[in-house]
Amino acid sequence: MDNHRADVAIVMGSQSDWATMRHAAETLEALGIPHKRLIVSAHRTPDRLYDFAKGAKAAGFRVIIAGAGGAAHLPGMTAAMTPLPVFGVPVESKALSGQDSLLSIVQMPAGIPVGTLAIGKAGAINAALLAAAVLALTDEKLAARLDAWRAAQTAKVAAEPTDTP
Repeated sequence: MDNHRADVAIVMGSQSDWATMRHAAETLEALGIPHKRLIVSAHRTPDRLYDFAKGAKAAGFRVIIAGAGGAAHLPGMTAAMTPLPVFGVPVESKALSGQDSLLSIVQMPAGIPVGTLAIGKAGAINAALLAAAVLALTDEKLAARLDAWRAAQTAKVAAEPTDTP
């Protein structure tokens, strides 16, 4: 949902991060939240990162979801340059299974907050749900959609175990 007016920006360090970050996009789409997806590498495209982060608020974004693997500086550098809330998603890496990404994102200095989520798919989905919760504070229709999404999730959980999957 790449509308001209997007409330949420989903940024990632490389194309390979899309396998994880697509889950954030799908969750936002399910909730009817306009968003834009961008590849913005902290290391390979620093000027693009600077331009994006400095201009994100003026561009109309209200929340940023930033996913990165390995050294994973994208969420922190984005948060350093924008007043908007930034949710960081550690992307699983081959070398350390995402532990390196998690530590790079979560260990921020005081004054530069990044809301850090779980590694991988669960983190991407939860980042989208947190973004939705922030936006729902001022949007009653979105709040109702988010409540319905959560109720549907609850309804899928069986009350008792069965022998069939």
